[in-house]
Amino acid sequence: MSSDSERSPLASTPSSRRSPKHISRHMAEDVESFESTPLLSSDATPRYDGDLDDAHNADIASLADDASINSAKTDSWRWPSIIAMIVLAILSAAIIVVAFFVPAAVEEYAKQALVLEPTNLALESITADGVRARIQANVRLDSQRVENEHVRRVGRVTTWLVKELGTAETKVNVYLPQYDNILLGTAGLPPLTVNIMDGRNNAVDFVADLIPGAADGIRTVANDFLEGKVDVLQLRGKADVQLKAAGFIPLGTHSISESLSFEANKLPELPTYNITKVNFLEEPIPGQDEKVMAAEVSITAFNEYPVSVDIPELGFEVLVPGCSPYDPFILVSKAVTSPVAVRPKADAVVTAHGRVRELPESLTRLCPGTTFSPLDNFFKKYLGGEDPTVFVRGQKQPVADTPEWISEILSSITVPVPFPGRSFDNLIRSFSLTDVHFTLPDPDAEPGDPDSNPKVSGTILVKAALPAEMNFSLNVNSVMANATVFYHSNKLGELNLRDKWQPANSTQYPAGEGEEASLDIQSRIQNAPLEVTDGDVLTSVITALLFGTEEVILGITADVDVRIDTIIGQFTVKDVPAEGKIPLKPLSKDLFGAVAPKAGNIQVVDTTPDSISVRASVNVTNPTPYSAHVPFISIHLYSNGTLLGEARAENLDITTGNNTNVVVTALWHPSLSGGEGVLRGRNLISQYLSGYNTSITLKTHRGSIPAQPLIGEALSKLNITVSAPRLSLPGGDDGGENTHFIRDATFHVFSSTATFTLVSPLEHNTIYIDRVNATALYNHTETVGRIDYDLPFAAPPGETMTPRLPVEWSLDSVGYEKLKEALGGRMKLDAKAVVGVRLGKWRETLWYYGRGIGATVRP
Repeated sequence: MSSDSERSPLASTPSSRRSPKHISRHMAEDVESFESTPLLSSDATPRYDGDLDDAHNADIASLADDASINSAKTDSWRWPSIIAMIVLAILSAAIIVVAFFVPAAVEEYAKQALVLEPTNLALESITADGVRARIQANVRLDSQRVENEHVRRVGRVTTWLVKELGTAETKVNVYLPQYDNILLGTAGLPPLTVNIMDGRNNAVDFVADLIPGAADGIRTVANDFLEGKVDVLQLRGKADVQLKAAGFIPLGTHSISESLSFEANKLPELPTYNITKVNFLEEPIPGQDEKVMAAEVSITAFNEYPVSVDIPELGFEVLVPGCSPYDPFILVSKAVTSPVAVRPKADAVVTAHGRVRELPESLTRLCPGTTFSPLDNFFKKYLGGEDPTVFVRGQKQPVADTPEWISEILSSITVPVPFPGRSFDNLIRSFSLTDVHFTLPDPDAEPGDPDSNPKVSGTILVKAALPAEMNFSLNVNSVMANATVFYHSNKLGELNLRDKWQPANSTQYPAGEGEEASLDIQSRIQNAPLEVTDGDVLTSVITALLFGTEEVILGITADVDVRIDTIIGQFTVKDVPAEGKIPLKPLSKDLFGAVAPKAGNIQVVDTTPDSISVRASVNVTNPTPYSAHVPFISIHLYSNGTLLGEARAENLDITTGNNTNVVVTALWHPSLSGGEGVLRGRNLISQYLSGYNTSITLKTHRGSIPAQPLIGEALSKLNITVSAPRLSLPGGDDGGENTHFIRDATFHVFSSTATFTLVSPLEHNTIYIDRVNATALYNHTETVGRIDYDLPFAAPPGETMTPRLPVEWSLDSVGYEKLKEALGGRMKLDAKAVVGVRLGKWRETLWYYGRGIGATVRP
């Protein structure tokens, strides 16, 4: 082959070949017309595929003929070739300049001008070692984003020259520089071609294989991020990229390493989720007779990102914190999620199902140095309306068709999840205390001793509403609590039930049509100490009970410990917040009249010149629905505001209704109030003996309950006035004359003497009458006669006939005439007397006024 042939274009045909000289000459001849040809193509312009328009084809044919004719002419330079060589040299120089002199500017331009807009990320399939994801995005270079004008100009020129940039199949490794460059993952990218000219948009759509790195490294990063230890996350991507310009010009293989930093607070957050369903129920074990506790949870979250993924069934472990942050988490349950379809801008619904066979011992064991277990701490927050934290960790053993690499990664990551607590406000529908029994403090107890407080016994009845999510059987077998009692929002005191468990039982009622599920709890409390902290509030309560007409409502707030039996075993829930009310019915309107005290078996145990100590058995009626045990109590006795004495009682058991033979000790000591007290005491006894309606005011004092002076002082503000107890006299049960101390009288007219039948209320002591100055009256005003006798005589227990007492008749009075008319018969007389009495060492002068005394008149 000739040299001319060797230099001919590969695409030329034999008929179109010309000698260089001929072509040069032809080009020289046509240079003028060539230079005037427009830059844009016309009908005669060659197309990009090498074909020519028809008109120009004819010219080429003629040129070919000329070439064959003039092939022997002298060769000349081919100016188009020269121009092409010059252009090629310029382009080569530009590429060299771009490649070697301005790479930094181009790199800066690419970083700032790049615009990446993801439109969709879809998980197409899960492979044995990773996932295959379809990525769709819009990619372009926007020079307006470049701040430096020089960089922007160089970048625009360079990208205009290159126009398109292509990559071969590429493997990208992503490392974490902060964690010893551990491999985070690998992405396999297919060949890609993009137009890099300024403003040209590229809609890329490709499938990439994503393979995670070592599970240990991922676990370390994820846990540090979840614990807030990462402020800035650094990523470094490395890849060997084969580049092609304009789609076919190879640019070689380039090792690329790029670092990115992400601030932790600017990373995409987990979407806000809403727990739409929580259900706890009993579930049978297939093929077994046993049941387990099952939990069903549904969670809804809105996906605001352009991400689409189908998540298969996954297994998780649910754990709760131990005693301290350094203790390992405690496994409570294993759960499996249903397949989840995540779509862009749509809600994703996750349903999880878990089972609990039994509670682990580490969950219910008390923490060292405390009285709480991890379960107690969890329930304390949950029932208090807080959100306790549970921890969710992937299950190592794969579930169903889940690849092992997913289980390996998930099992190495523990995510804290706030479990929504619930407030148990208004959980207690009703609270009542029946069969109440009170025990006053032990007088020998030291302050601070539980026995120094009054004690309450009774039956607590509680109706509690069960949350809708609790659909399993439970039974409360015992309770223990500390309760604070209020009245009108003012604290009255504290009821302590912490010393021992109080037995309880419960009855569960399922929800019905229009009715909620409920639990009735009954517990009998025995001798629970009641520490009164505000005496004024106690006074208000008792005043309302004694004198009010409406129910007295006491409020109660309590932290209750409950022992519960369930199918997963018995466990204790501590410090369950409870709030309720105790309605107390007002006492009888005629409370003090209904008491109707009646004294008997009176015995004088000690006397002084101005005091008497008496022990008596009293029969009283308790009209209230409450009973009480009284170890010791002291009450002051008043009359019209004057202290006259003291009454004491020990070891009393007061029940509802009639109470007989209640032993009471009384000290009569009016001189404690001075002369006024002596006078007031004398008049009170005189009125009582004369049959007047007398009353005594009872008031407590600081020493009423020695161990609780606050209670005695508080109650002292109440004046409780009761009728003086009726004395039990021999033959006096039928009323009428038999209730008088002077039962009968006999007048001897001719001897001018009189005898009287006296009835003593004392069964063990003798009363002595030292002096009598008396007047007998007829019809209340007419004098019959007078007696003035100063010789002592005795009045032993029972009925006593006095000696004959001398009588000075009023001979000219109407009363004496009536006496003579009744000679040999009987008549009714009144009597006024001043009597000096003596009982042991005690002496007193009393007055007496008796009416309707039956008298026998003898000659």
